[in-house]
Amino acid sequence: MKALLILGLLLLSLAAHGKIYERCELARAMKRLGLDGYWGYSLGHWVCTARYESNFNTRATNYNPGDKSTDYGILQINSHWWCNDGKTPGAKNACQIQCRGLLTDDITASVNCAKRVVRDPNGMGAWVAWKNHCKGTDVSQWIRGCQL
Repeated sequence: MKALLILGLLLLSLAAHGKIYERCELARAMKRLGLDGYWGYSLGHWVCTARYESNFNTRATNYNPGDKSTDYGILQINSHWWCNDGKTPGAKNACQIQCRGLLTDDITASVNCAKRVVRDPNGMGAWVAWKNHCKGTDVSQWIRGCQL
C-alpha cells in the first residue's frame, strides 16, 4: 500500500512538471508539425526560442504583473493576445484557444498558435527570448546532430 502511495505521488509530481523535451526530440516534433521554414524562420529559430522561453517544458507558465497576463507552454504564448485563460483583462484570444490547451505534452496546439503569432508584423520578435538569444545568431546549433 505504501509503495502504491509513493508511486501515485511520483506520477502526480511528473504530471505537474509536464513533459521536458530533449532538444532533438523537440526539433523532430516541430519539423513534423511544419515549423521548419515557416514564415521564413528555420527550425533552429523555433528550437532556440523554446529553449529560452520554457527550457523545453510543456507546462511552463510565467505571470506578467504589468498587464496581468500569463505566458503558457513550451513557446510561452501570452494570454493577453493569443489565448483565453479566463482571467486576463482585455484578452484578445487571436488563436481562439483556451490557454490550458497550450500546457499539454502534445505541442500541436502550441505550434498552431505560434504559426498565428509569427504571421503578425512582429514575426518572431513577439518572443523576447528570440530577440535576446536567437535573433542574429547561428541557430543551426539547435538542430545539429538531430538526424532530421
